[in-house]
Amino acid sequence: MNPVNHRCAVLGRPIAHSLSPVLHNAAYRYLGLTDWVYGREEVGEDELPGFLSTLDGSWRGLSLTMPLKRTVQPFGVPSDAWSKELHVSNTAVIVREGDDDDSQPVIRLYNTDIQGIVQAFRHAWDIDASDGIPDSDIAEASIGKPSARSWARQQGKPGSTPHKPGANAVILGNGNTALSALAALSEMTIPKKGKVTNITICARTIYTSDALRNLAERHRQEFAYRAVPLAKAPKYLNDADVVVNTIPSHGADTTAHDFVDSRPAVCGTLLDVVYDPRPTELMLAWRKAGGKALGGERMLLYQAVAQVLLMTGMHMPPRSVMMEPTRKLNRTSVPKTGGLDLVGLETAMEDALREAL
Repeated sequence: MNPVNHRCAVLGRPIAHSLSPVLHNAAYRYLGLTDWVYGREEVGEDELPGFLSTLDGSWRGLSLTMPLKRTVQPFGVPSDAWSKELHVSNTAVIVREGDDDDSQPVIRLYNTDIQGIVQAFRHAWDIDASDGIPDSDIAEASIGKPSARSWARQQGKPGSTPHKPGANAVILGNGNTALSALAALSEMTIPKKGKVTNITICARTIYTSDALRNLAERHRQEFAYRAVPLAKAPKYLNDADVVVNTIPSHGADTTAHDFVDSRPAVCGTLLDVVYDPRPTELMLAWRKAGGKALGGERMLLYQAVAQVLLMTGMHMPPRSVMMEPTRKLNRTSVPKTGGLDLVGLETAMEDALREAL
């Protein structure tokens, strides 16, 4: 049995259900990192400071579930643009200066959830360079920057801005995953539709998330947005080019049934971040109405790929490569960065995830 010299783990409560160890350990096997191991740690908000203080020199990275994505902020340095803006990070990379494993670590924080969402949609759309979408119009990877377009705050009625020409998006839910979804949508280009310029947030209780509302208002020049009660969701789903459901478990089942009752006919794409149950009622309803639906396992895969690269210190491939769906690439066409075969890595992780589900 190989000695364990490098440790990573996913933290949360509850955490026994997490599939992150399946993905990360599959990546280590593929990469030949025989002395790396990734586990689960039952850690709540109150225990996080104590847990971080006990990390020895073998620790290299942590995956964070809510609410730890916010709780960790005072203990690390936001190291990508979205972590800095959202104050939400799902990835902590533990860096020690020099060769001394007992030195005081620096915790660098990243948000790979946004990349996971963008990549999931791009996989569904089979987007590649031939589609003619400029690289500058694609969401940045976890180490990238948000759009350089103006984010000037403008005055107006909170929760509603005028409708704009372009693609329509709907987010179900207004929690922290909805925050990442809003960030991802603000950077996305929909094939044959263009930029997402209208975003509707449907939630049981609107205006409860200051972070969500503030993010939308900071980006008022990029997209119009509105917040409406969840009961009105079917109306907006019918006109949506892209939908992200962030409501956990069976929380969107009633919305799915109401949507079916509205006799919809759609051609947009739905990402349901839920991967248990799979498929969800909403996914089934969306497909029945003519749309394309994908489950949360796809987002889980892509955010984990970025985490593996960050935690292991592998050289990040060019952003144009990171943004390609795996099946659009092959091992001979992918540029090798630091000897990394990104297609092989994603395939190994995807195969392990499929077996676990």
